Amino acid sequence: MVGFKNRYMVMEVMLDPNKEISGDDPIVITHFNISKAVKDSILINLGECGLASLIGSFQVKYVNPITKLCIIRASRDEYQKLWSSISLVRSIGNCPVIFNLLDLSGSIKACKNAALKSDELKFEQYKLMVGARLSADVTQHMQNCLEKIKLLEH
Repeated sequence: MVGFKNRYMVMEVMLDPNKEISGDDPIVITHFNISKAVKDSILINLGECGLASLIGSFQVKYVNPITKLCIIRASRDEYQKLWSSISLVRSIGNCPVIFNLLDLSGSIKACKNAALKSDELKFEQYKLMVGARLSADVTQHMQNCLEKIKLLEH
């Protein structure tokens, strides 16, 4: 018996830098926010038939709100449609965003390794940017996110 063939995409969510600086409500990247924005984009750009073909395998597997990194799963046959729809997402909530593909893989193991490496590098940059204002809560949350990556499975 053959298992389902999937593709895993490690995506970086780049927020509008002016939005983070202004006093407006900062957007928090969550599974729900990303999933809703991508499904809306699929519906707008590919229609109901495109959404129906993708919805069975589409899943947001991991999200890190600190480093703005996520892992998205799609079927091998449909991943290009999903990728194109993700590229057309322009906002999450009322915050302008751009998705950047960092890695595309056929296995969750290879994807975990790429995401772990990228997350660690991005957190090091975050620590340098924040400096002395880095709280213990943020460090603990980041450690929890890194543990979630290590536990990812199908």
